[in-house]
Amino acid sequence: MTTVTNPANPRTTEESPKPRRRGLARFVRAAASSVAATLLSQAALIAVLAANGAPWLASACAFAAGAVLNFFLTRRWVWGRRGRPEVGRELLPYVLVISLGGLASVGLTTLAGHLLAPLNLPHFWWVVLLDAAYVLSYALVFVAKFTMLDRFVFDRGAARTPATTSLS
Repeated sequence: MTTVTNPANPRTTEESPKPRRRGLARFVRAAASSVAATLLSQAALIAVLAANGAPWLASACAFAAGAVLNFFLTRRWVWGRRGRPEVGRELLPYVLVISLGGLASVGLTTLAGHLLAPLNLPHFWWVVLLDAAYVLSYALVFVAKFTMLDRFVFDRGAARTPATTSLS
């Protein structure tokens, strides 16, 4: 911990978490946000696949459902941003970063669908395996996506708010 002057009362000081702990806290909150977005994505993916939708369509719908939820969760809870998002500094870079992850997910899920097609699996197992491919693809890109969002989209040297400096 480092000691900093409390701007509300210059005569008092308070403990400020080290940057590494702040980064870890942001990472954990980002992971939790991604879990919530993944649950919503899973519902969309399974619904489309259960209705005999194509793997590319199912993963694209799932990506869109999760991306919207994840933007608002991570923007507010992980990086402590409030108010209207800045289109050029936050929204467009966010869309670019998550679109790369979304393309990877759609591509890997589609590839899995092509690899599973000749096996003539029961529909239930086809859905389960495609769902696993979708989740695995997101797990593979999570760390890279978090790093890009943290470094290039939301951080940008902005002052930390209580949402990003708490240890919870």
